[in-house]
Amino acid sequence: MIQKSILFHMHILDFECSLPWEFKCPNQLIFVIFLFLFRTQGFLALFTGDTGEIRAEVREQIDTKVAEWREEGKAEIVPGVLFIDEVHMLDIECFSFLNRALENDMAPILVIATNRGITTIRGTNYRSPHGIPSDFLDRLLIITTQPYTAEEIRKILDIRCEEEDVEMSAEGKDLLTKIGTETSLRYAIQLITSAGLACQKRKGKVVEMEDISRVYHLFLDVKRSTQFLIDSQSDYMFSEVQGDSDGDDAMQS
Repeated sequence: MIQKSILFHMHILDFECSLPWEFKCPNQLIFVIFLFLFRTQGFLALFTGDTGEIRAEVREQIDTKVAEWREEGKAEIVPGVLFIDEVHMLDIECFSFLNRALENDMAPILVIATNRGITTIRGTNYRSPHGIPSDFLDRLLIITTQPYTAEEIRKILDIRCEEEDVEMSAEGKDLLTKIGTETSLRYAIQLITSAGLACQKRKGKVVEMEDISRVYHLFLDVKRSTQFLIDSQSDYMFSEVQGDSDGDDAMQS
């Protein structure tokens, strides 16, 4: 029989995740798997009239056949990768589901990311590192990250200027690097396009320090915006300055 390699995606686990499985098996056996899959969900469902989720019986038959192929050396399973960003937004039920799913032999490689510290687990009143339950956190290998240095920020800004087709002077990049160090890298990157537009308005070809300084004063970063609200919060409606509630309580008493 002719051996072929084929790559296709199957929803074997209950959660929505595409697992790439690479099979090296005869053509007839591959056709059987595709027939199982597409009979109830896929192109053949147009003719059979069956729609919806794959039945549990079909899942069990596929799992049994795949296990046989693995033991006989006819199939090789390559696990996929499930990446979850902002994982602290998941609630306790999601973490319980992931805990159970990771115990499956066919589970993908799980990569999660978060920037939270000690915070409350959603759906509970308990606080935990990164908002992740301790039993789930114990399954993970934690990779720490360090803040960017000024040299690294400068390299990133050079790449972004090239990508956005903005020509900037060396002095302008130095100023933008300083802004990125004192505020955030995202804010500095956003100023590239704004400074480029300011340069076009004055009919210049190279972004200079004056262009960056202009957009820096036009658009506030998070720290300056927060400080501005703290200083002038009484001028806004429904302000929640800490001193206001104390004053109201004193007046009522």
